[in-house]
Amino acid sequence: MAYTTLLFDVADGIATITINRPDKLNALNATVIGELDDAAGQVAGSAEIRAVLLTGAGTKAFVAGADIGEIGGQGAQEGQARARAGQRMMRRFERCGKPVLAAVNGFALGGGCELAMACHLRVASESARFGQPEARLGIGPGYGGTVRRPAWSAGDARSSCCSPV
Repeated sequence: MAYTTLLFDVADGIATITINRPDKLNALNATVIGELDDAAGQVAGSAEIRAVLLTGAGTKAFVAGADIGEIGGQGAQEGQARARAGQRMMRRFERCGKPVLAAVNGFALGGGCELAMACHLRVASESARFGQPEARLGIGPGYGGTVRRPAWSAGDARSSCCSPV
């Protein structure tokens, strides 16, 4: 599959997957979710790939969350389908059978925080900020963050789901 929102490179057994929408702070839209799902399948099915490095393009954000412009007009059924697609993609990374490392630069908010939690390891730059601001709006994390969060070792205030960002 040719990707329009990802950069996918394999060298020395390591797949580097870069979410490449820096102008949109690497926000998760339907295309990004679908392409990440496909990439996770490629990783799982390739004997050549032994590990994965997942990151976001630019310096401002790993993934700043869902693409608000895309979800603004969604109804309940579309929202449910989107949540299931995101959950499926993240489960594929969790269960791909290879270590997945999130290299987090800048914001990892909402779905971006959930994506980082779905990775086996996280390395954060000094500018990294984790959060699930949707909770302040009365919206639950849609991609499985409520399940992953309790198992994720907090470490410091930057990784708190309630910390200001």
